[in-house]
Amino acid sequence: MRWTEILRSDGDLTSRRRRGSWSRGAVVATAVVAAVAINLVVYATGLTAGARYAFTRDGRSMAVDAVTVAGFTAVPLLAGLLLVAVAGPRWPALYRFALVGAPLAAVGTIGLMTLPAGFDTASTIALATCHLTLAPLSFLAAAALRHRRQRSTRQPLAAGTPLGGTGSDGVLPPERRRS
Repeated sequence: MRWTEILRSDGDLTSRRRRGSWSRGAVVATAVVAAVAINLVVYATGLTAGARYAFTRDGRSMAVDAVTVAGFTAVPLLAGLLLVAVAGPRWPALYRFALVGAPLAAVGTIGLMTLPAGFDTASTIALATCHLTLAPLSFLAAAALRHRRQRSTRQPLAAGTPLGGTGSDGVLPPERRRS
């Protein structure tokens, strides 16, 4: 599947067979848990590489700990994906916005939060990597939510009819019914 197929509003993403369908809640929960787990591994790797995660704010020395990394990962991702999961079915353009906006926000916050804080090099690299992990995860989660919507709104085709042969209510007309 190419990224252009995901961004098209009329793309048919259901052509691949899937064994099961995930609920919107499962998509959101899986993305958030995966992001937190990956970012905690990145945080721990940074510690072993010598990252101190210390910065100065208003003359006070502060440090970023694992709980902060988990919170700064989970809260924005959870809020954004919940918004898309709840409002996306009503406003389908929200899926397209999320597919582009969420990864851009993840990358953009490196310049807004991580770089200006004045971390040491190892801390900056580790925290920037934490931001970068959110880009593909948020994209994949938004694509999965959009795919789920497309599957749930599609009407099944009747056997042997090229366009389904159903009326607007999804019922076969009498001449098409099997006796």
